[in-house]
Amino acid sequence: MSNDTKNVSRRDFVKGAATGLVAGAFAGMGMYSYSPWAYDRMPDVERKQHDFGSCRSVRITNISETSWFNNAHLIGDIHEAGGLLVNQYTLNWAPFGNGKGSAQGAYEEGIGSIKDLLPHDIEKAWEIQKKLSLHPENPGGYSCLIEVEALDGTIHKYLLDTGWSYSWMNDCFKREGIDQMLRDQEIEALFISHEHWDHFWGLPVTVKYDNRIPLYVHDGFYDEGLQYIKDCGYKGDLTIVDKPVTPIIPGMALLKFDVPIINRVFGETSLAFNIKDKGLVLISGCCHQGILKFADFAFANLKYDNDKFYGIYGGLHISPFEDWDPKYDDLVISLGQWGFERIGCNHCTGHLTAKKFIEAGYPVVRGTARFRSASKDYLGNGDKINFGC
Repeated sequence: MSNDTKNVSRRDFVKGAATGLVAGAFAGMGMYSYSPWAYDRMPDVERKQHDFGSCRSVRITNISETSWFNNAHLIGDIHEAGGLLVNQYTLNWAPFGNGKGSAQGAYEEGIGSIKDLLPHDIEKAWEIQKKLSLHPENPGGYSCLIEVEALDGTIHKYLLDTGWSYSWMNDCFKREGIDQMLRDQEIEALFISHEHWDHFWGLPVTVKYDNRIPLYVHDGFYDEGLQYIKDCGYKGDLTIVDKPVTPIIPGMALLKFDVPIINRVFGETSLAFNIKDKGLVLISGCCHQGILKFADFAFANLKYDNDKFYGIYGGLHISPFEDWDPKYDDLVISLGQWGFERIGCNHCTGHLTAKKFIEAGYPVVRGTARFRSASKDYLGNGDKINFGC
């Protein structure tokens, strides 16, 4: 398979998002970011095979994959505000509510109501925002802990994303001991996959416990997102990711994808790991770039053991609202062609997609459906998956 090397500029956002609207508005959001049939006639490319080293194993703890609790409320709020092209900071969702109703939100007004409370009193800040925002009980969040074992046995800990609701994410952090790990500065960095509400807006919860944790964000972040990092009370080193591949430690790299995403968000970063004697493991937040582009890019640009795709974990953005279009079956078939030995999916992959993977005979690691996760067909809140150990 080949990699699409054409970068999508920010100027193409409206065009790309409009295509998503034509594809069927909310019913088409699962296919919004990619079209598998577009890959059929792409030419082969020369593999660069960047050598980023290897590690012994990767262990993932799902802190929260439940980004919201009611699809109808989320979809309804977006629709009422004007649809997929609306700036997310104007939706009047916590923590940026101003009490003026749908589509009347503004970053400055919303953050102004709580800025002096961040990050030390996130509980009070969230209570204030609950009175000013639409459906304040709906937010949850996406976040996972990644533990990488180096070849010498050293364990490196990282966070991918920091969720949405201050209240929900704080409880989830405490449940998995993340709060204490942050206090003890055991976690070496926080990677924000993209600027969306359910992956990024819970930033004060992380900053409350460690306001200097190294932070990585895509260079497509908008002014509001960059200002929010400052307004959260963050005092650490911020890395704006502007290269396709950024090595982190031996066997671990951050991959950058330029792609327009709904509600005026641009770009996503994902992670790749080379497990010694096993092969490549891919980890995503939402995978808005699409599983085909994700795999194609890794194939074309990374060197990994046995030249084999070993595992994948995260949100794969196929049927996030449990809709199903027959074209999604192409994605299920395409994933099988990579030969993954372990598949851990959740979040915007969708329950229907996980069920399809299982029916196709793929090696899906199932979960326990605890802590408000809805299905045992994928890895829910509090579940773990290991690669290489």
